[in-house]
Amino acid sequence: MIRVVIAEDHNLVRAGIRALLERTAEFQVLGEASDGHEAVELTRLLKPDVLIMDIMMPHLNGIQAAGQINALKLPTKILLLSMHLDAVFVHQALQQGVRGYILKSSLSDELIQAVRAVAVGKTYLSAPVSEVVVELAVRPETALRKADPLDALSPREKEILQLIAEEYTSAEIAQRLFLSVKTVEKHRASLMEKLRVRNIAGLVRAAVKYHLVDLDEKDLPPEH
Repeated sequence: MIRVVIAEDHNLVRAGIRALLERTAEFQVLGEASDGHEAVELTRLLKPDVLIMDIMMPHLNGIQAAGQINALKLPTKILLLSMHLDAVFVHQALQQGVRGYILKSSLSDELIQAVRAVAVGKTYLSAPVSEVVVELAVRPETALRKADPLDALSPREKEILQLIAEEYTSAEIAQRLFLSVKTVEKHRASLMEKLRVRNIAGLVRAAVKYHLVDLDEKDLPPEH
């Protein structure tokens, strides 16, 4: 039996994944998480064989969560779900030890195949993702020709940037991450400098542009 944790912030999608897995006695769903921090904590506590995780998670995205889980040296294999076929995303995910990466548009039977594969230590990539990986291997300069500004950020800075984009105040971020408000504000100033923006609106737009958060353009604050 393959023991699974599902991390997905949309209830209907999460329920659909669970229903798909529970069609057969081959899988046991141990728990569900609705944000990145919950995914890390549940994985630490339950040590599933496979963590199925959406890449666009609140508070801590899937790649950041994968990095934290990887650092815990757990036996869990991570399978990421994504709407984005992006070379930078795929590159970052593989760097964080992710064993599977499939597109949400290809869910259903492919999800079952992917879970089975990663559970036994194999790598599973959707066909379009495989093409991106080949391009990364053969022509990395071309595939990653637009340098990702987020590469210059520390894991803590990425976490704070995502929380800023999710409209948390400095005080709320400090409380959530067990930091002082002064430390959060220093990180915010560093983020503005590294991302070359002048205000919070610029930080939010950067977080959306580089897929740390999933917002519509119409919901973005205006830059002044």
